[in-house]
Amino acid sequence: MASTLGDTDRRPFVSCLLGLYGCRWRRQRGSSTPPGDCCCSKLEGASFALLVVVFCLTLLFLYFWGQAKNDYNDFDWFNFGNMGFWFPWSVVLLVIGAVFFSYTAMLMLLAICLLSQSQKLCLHWSHKVGLMVSLTFAIVAIAIMADLWSQEWTTLLLSFQVTAPYLHVGGVLLMTTLAWPVALHFFHMASRAWRGLILSVYLTFLLVLYLVPLGLYSPCIRHEGSLGPPPAVIGHRGAPMLAPENTLMAFKKAVEAGSEGLETDVTISYDGVPFLMHDRTLRRTTNVHQVFPNRTDASAAMFMWAELQRLNAGAWFLSSDPFNTVNSLGEEDRLQAENQSICSLQDFLWLAARTDKLVIFDLYRPPTGHPYRDTWIHRTLDVIHNETSIQPSQVLWLPPELRSEVVDMDLGLQQTSGTELPLWELHKNHIVKLNLHYTSLSAQRISAYAAMKISTNLYVINEAWLYSLAWCSGAHSVTTNDPQLLHAMRRPLFLMTPDEYNFMWIVTDVLSLLLIVAVFAFHRYKHMHRPPPPNTRLSRLHK
Repeated sequence: MASTLGDTDRRPFVSCLLGLYGCRWRRQRGSSTPPGDCCCSKLEGASFALLVVVFCLTLLFLYFWGQAKNDYNDFDWFNFGNMGFWFPWSVVLLVIGAVFFSYTAMLMLLAICLLSQSQKLCLHWSHKVGLMVSLTFAIVAIAIMADLWSQEWTTLLLSFQVTAPYLHVGGVLLMTTLAWPVALHFFHMASRAWRGLILSVYLTFLLVLYLVPLGLYSPCIRHEGSLGPPPAVIGHRGAPMLAPENTLMAFKKAVEAGSEGLETDVTISYDGVPFLMHDRTLRRTTNVHQVFPNRTDASAAMFMWAELQRLNAGAWFLSSDPFNTVNSLGEEDRLQAENQSICSLQDFLWLAARTDKLVIFDLYRPPTGHPYRDTWIHRTLDVIHNETSIQPSQVLWLPPELRSEVVDMDLGLQQTSGTELPLWELHKNHIVKLNLHYTSLSAQRISAYAAMKISTNLYVINEAWLYSLAWCSGAHSVTTNDPQLLHAMRRPLFLMTPDEYNFMWIVTDVLSLLLIVAVFAFHRYKHMHRPPPPNTRLSRLHK
């Protein structure tokens, strides 16, 4: 033969692969796969199957958690509510997921390279332990996310409307690359059953990948000139990446960032002053534990306004750095943020009136025993009508309680529903806008409501890809923690005409098919012109 097994094993590249995959750094005879043999024993075959499963699961989790970045802040504050302390668990989980995926991806690449070099697979026991740890993490993480945060699966499905064309190209590229080891072992093996199994599995996956675009839908694949205007941006609790949420500074930053509207949450103090606070308690966003240590878990509505004014509502932002943006702030902004106080509804509305911005807010009913328990709606309307100069048309009235009474009191308010209702009920309640979670995003429903003169606002959208999807779907506005980013976008991240997409799809599949055919033809040629094994040649000489 032109080369021996020893020659093969002495090649530095193969020796490195064997060392990294199986910790076999010394040259060993018999590490190559003889013609007609399987690439590994049954045990190592099971190990390779485990590697493939773990690779797929860690990839799924990493993709899932990467697309969930839009809601990292909600996840971290959810954990704060359960644990009592702030920590960026979302980023930690992302890093751990990336490490496990990188590890399994490296082993997959090593295995494919070894198979391409006709080497037997023999995974070291330490890697098998590592795979079991990676598998445990992926299963536990996916199970917990599916149970506690199931809405993120909808986010995952939405992301495919933007990423699927590129995932398709990546998947076809991967399957095309695998053609080399598949063809090598297809012609290498003596068993027709194994050859048929290998080829049928490979071609099935390949065919599915080729045809995936037939089932793809994306509102961002549309005809030239059919894209509508970008959705208006509404600052969620202001601009909470640039200033402490629900403070006057945060809303001024949102105005400076180009927001067309401001969103907040309103609670009523014990003495009847509506103020801005998202949480039921003051623990997360104020220093209540220092000023009122015995009332840390008390309802925010049970404090007098004078007591609320004693609290600092900005220092937590600098210490927690919830969006990892504090380092981008100048010294003046940091000093201003550190000295923010709780903002009243009156001051908030005065700012909106001066800057001609829309406002939308959740209104929390005070707890039992509160003096304004039954008059909280009227007290809030009193502030709007008598204590500020804001126009009713600037207010998107969201609270569903006593809506008919509110309509009778002020027809100028833009009645807004936080839930999807039958059209007759929407018209009965004078609804002109829907305020829906972004997981309700649907171009068809948005278009149907628009035909009835009902606009749609989606919350909370922070990522450019999700804003792009809302834009392509025809959403009229979005609520966001990142108005400075979304307002600066001039076009969706992903936008193609049907002809452009079909061209990309067909060219990718055709080139892949041609390459795969060429690879199989090459290995068939090598197989047909391969010299016979030494024992066959010797037997012929004896004859």
